[in-house]
Amino acid sequence: MTEQEFHGHIGRTYDESEEWWPEQTRPPEDAPNVLMVVLDDVGFGQIGCYGGPVDTPNIDRLAENGLQYNNFQTTALCAPTRSCLLTGRNHHSNGMGVVTEASTGFPGYNGSIPHENGFLSEMLAEHGYNTFATGKWHLAPAEETTAAGPYDEWPLGRGFERYYGFLGGDTHQYYPNLVQGNEQIEPPATPEEGYHLTEDLADRTIQYIQDTQSVAPEKPFFAYVATGACHAPHHVPQKWANKYDGDFDMGWDELREQILSRQKDLGVVPEDTTLSPDDPEIPDWDDLSNDEQTLYARMMEVFAGFLEHTDHHIGRILEFLEEIGELDNTLVIAVSDNGASAEGGPSGSVNELQFLNNIEEDIEDNLEAMDALGGPEYYNHYPMGWAWAGDTPFRRWKRETYRGGVSDPMVVHWPDGIDAQDEIRDQFVHAIDVVPTVLEAIGIDAPEEIDGYSQSPIEGTSFAYTFDDPAAPEQHTDQYFEMLAYRAIYHDGWRAVKPWKFGKPITAEDLSATTIEETGWELYNLQEDFSEAHDVADEHPEKVLELAQLWWATAGTYDVLPLDGRTVERMAATGRPQVSAPRDQYVYYPGGKTVPENGAVSVLNRDHSITAEVDIPQDGTEGVLFAHGSTNGGYSLFVLDDRLHYVHNYCGIEEYQISADNEIPADVAELSMEFEVIGEPDIQNGEGAPATVRLYYDDDQVGKGELPVTIPIMIAINAGLSCGQDFVQAVTTEYEKPFTFTGDLTQVTVDVSGEPFVHHEAVVKRIMTRE
Repeated sequence: MTEQEFHGHIGRTYDESEEWWPEQTRPPEDAPNVLMVVLDDVGFGQIGCYGGPVDTPNIDRLAENGLQYNNFQTTALCAPTRSCLLTGRNHHSNGMGVVTEASTGFPGYNGSIPHENGFLSEMLAEHGYNTFATGKWHLAPAEETTAAGPYDEWPLGRGFERYYGFLGGDTHQYYPNLVQGNEQIEPPATPEEGYHLTEDLADRTIQYIQDTQSVAPEKPFFAYVATGACHAPHHVPQKWANKYDGDFDMGWDELREQILSRQKDLGVVPEDTTLSPDDPEIPDWDDLSNDEQTLYARMMEVFAGFLEHTDHHIGRILEFLEEIGELDNTLVIAVSDNGASAEGGPSGSVNELQFLNNIEEDIEDNLEAMDALGGPEYYNHYPMGWAWAGDTPFRRWKRETYRGGVSDPMVVHWPDGIDAQDEIRDQFVHAIDVVPTVLEAIGIDAPEEIDGYSQSPIEGTSFAYTFDDPAAPEQHTDQYFEMLAYRAIYHDGWRAVKPWKFGKPITAEDLSATTIEETGWELYNLQEDFSEAHDVADEHPEKVLELAQLWWATAGTYDVLPLDGRTVERMAATGRPQVSAPRDQYVYYPGGKTVPENGAVSVLNRDHSITAEVDIPQDGTEGVLFAHGSTNGGYSLFVLDDRLHYVHNYCGIEEYQISADNEIPADVAELSMEFEVIGEPDIQNGEGAPATVRLYYDDDQVGKGELPVTIPIMIAINAGLSCGQDFVQAVTTEYEKPFTFTGDLTQVTVDVSGEPFVHHEAVVKRIMTRE
């Protein structure tokens, strides 16, 4: 007999029984919808209403009819900030001290958000909200984003009822690695047909809202819209970039001055704000060559078009809400996840994979790409000088805990709930404050339990008190910051910062300083110095000591330790757990889903072989047997013109091809490639191990060639590994994707055992011949 809850009466027949239905969960009366828009890598000084040079009329309209915050703080990096926005807990409390691809085996850095830290989506679903997520996720352990799961850290496992987007840190805007629900899917159109991911995400968001409004218009929704923009690659149709033709020819030095002037006119910054000092890593614009200025200005034009294009599609969502009469009762919170990105390096990039592999780009090659920037051919990113300008008036940028890395735009719009309009708020607000603010606005408490998990305390402070009182005393008065050993702490208007060189390991000796001067902590009085322009540590040594000690005490509370400044080593680490235990052989089958980078077999800098079991038709065949990567870098084993070929695409710089000497006989059962390392990699300088590649038909060697250099660290950002076709974007110019194999392909085996390559039949043949 069932033990389910029942409070009616069951008799022998219906007429002597009493029905009972469980009470439906309903939200509070007149509960607002919630729309959270998260932009990627957009700096404090880039959006129009923050004095930026880009036209963003839709975000500006939200500010004009709502509130604009000039003291909103993030963590300095994307996924850690997103974890704060959705849980109300600090990023280390979420195990998200850094991006999941660089996770380590410590509680604050393992990349797995505990279920004790419930998501806002889980909280609101329990109160009758529909919950949707579109766009970037980046909140599941990198190794758990394959078709093998587990799926409990994917959006549908964290309270979202519908999801459409991409799971990783960035993606190609024309060829995205899309997931719908828990299924990997193909984009609905091609770039030739006008496809762009941002438009697709807006379409899907509108569809999700429309679907529920058609059935239950009184039911509120929570929509989490996380665009891939404006993270690299900076992809946008040419007409959007061309609108800004010539607008940035003055360079980043002058642009900073212009932005600050507009910020003062708009009241976004105090009138006495000064620019932070010139950065030694940024060259003076006037010292650049004409070619450099031309290229770099175009890269900024592309970024500007990308941001305005994104604003346009955000506007489509807002227009739809207005059409159905829901905009005024929708609490809209639009933010960026960290400061502007300097990951394009001093010269910008046409292929972000080169940056991730420590490869210095060549300006001559980039000049040749200039006219096509923004299109699907390149994975481009502007120079760091534009990031510096984009974070005006602050120092530095993304990944660092100066204000340039953590102080970001935030606009709040809710006409039915906030009387104030077109006003600036200057109270300190952190990303962890968003969840408690939403809960207070709706009128519900954070749950004590979600799905059987006792919930940890919310660590943020609601900023709803600022909605109608611009002079309300600040309630979030203390906040630590840490990212890649870069540290900072805020306390009652003071801010201390401890810079750390990007990628430099940190040791106990580095922490052994005995004087304040030796520690290198800087001090800023934000009540008098909004932009962190003046280090006053020498004037207030007692305050430096107080804040440094407060940082260490806080670090112990929120799982910040151990400090770790490494970057490349963490990204390349092989010790983190995998869904499947490491093995000597990996077998892949045609027709399956693409395997993301962190779930794919690692072949870099190691001996390996790839063997395809095939049945060759009498009239020949062609197509991809095995491919990993994209046009930006990777490798592919394929058949073309009835011959076997192997291409190693060295991060878009050079394609090294080894081809068979003769056509494939019809009776061949195996096509294989052997990769033998013949030297040491130089990872710090972007060079993977050189190698000898041999091709085989069964046991017969049919081709041989040398790879002078290979990819050192990472093969794929967007595209992963596929069998029987090249799934997302072709690795080589030798064919067009998907170039599906037309013969009978049973399976492909990748051997990474390191055992010597032995071809038994060939050995026997040589012995017999010798006899």
